[in-house]
Amino acid sequence: MLAQKTMLINDIHDIARTGFGSGTNELYDSARPSYPSEALKYIRQEVAAHVSGPINVVEIGSGTGIFTRAFLAHPDWANAIEKLTAVEPSDGMRVVFDKFVRDERVTCQEGSFVNTGIPDNSADLVVVAQAFHWCPDFAAAATEFSRILKPHGLVALIWNLEDREAAAWVAQVRDLIEQFERGTPQFRLDLWRALFETESFKSLFQPHKEQRWLYPLVGSLDIVTNRAMSKSYITVQPKDIKATIKAEIKNIVERGDGKQWIDEDHGLFEYPYQTSLVVFHK
Repeated sequence: MLAQKTMLINDIHDIARTGFGSGTNELYDSARPSYPSEALKYIRQEVAAHVSGPINVVEIGSGTGIFTRAFLAHPDWANAIEKLTAVEPSDGMRVVFDKFVRDERVTCQEGSFVNTGIPDNSADLVVVAQAFHWCPDFAAAATEFSRILKPHGLVALIWNLEDREAAAWVAQVRDLIEQFERGTPQFRLDLWRALFETESFKSLFQPHKEQRWLYPLVGSLDIVTNRAMSKSYITVQPKDIKATIKAEIKNIVERGDGKQWIDEDHGLFEYPYQTSLVVFHK
């Protein structure tokens, strides 16, 4: 058991382990956005190409269950899932997941991209939401995905990202916080695309497909601030740095370059995002 725990710890990036550690997860769950219905519908259509019956799902890097809850509530998925096994390496994330995800079809267990603990040939769908960029070994992950998937099973990787092209204030907030990334393998850097160049992926999976959706959300100063504070590389900053970041976010949002009001009296404006989805079949 100790050897397995050590292996799982080694599978987690240092900043992810501390930045998403105990005490950060309630903020993460309340601050991070859900996912667009169109993306969940697209995943359903891809799975339906090969699976007609009840679907067994494995969600790796499930975090606090933000994607899980959207998934279970979606009309195309609500009655299609036989079983969903969430795999999450963070103890704190799993505690919050179990608090907010209440469905008898769902279980949450410790594991990682390369050590899921899932039986061979058991999943119709492997989904990873807002997490695959943290993968420590793309070749090993491809092998693990293939091992747990049934023939023709699907992998879906999905991310939300603030859309810097849609409004100058969004770009300014991102420029402010991204200087603290400290070399972490963030989604925006596309380092995760090395997956497709591994021999494991090439031999085990069909070519991948990509989709992208504009995903405008409702924002406020508190929402923008809390989302920034929920970033792993921000949660590890000392209090004085966090205070400086908060003050500068307030200046950026109040200046509002390119901001589109939804309800100015209540301080609500459009918070533009993009959602990216990558799918590939075994």
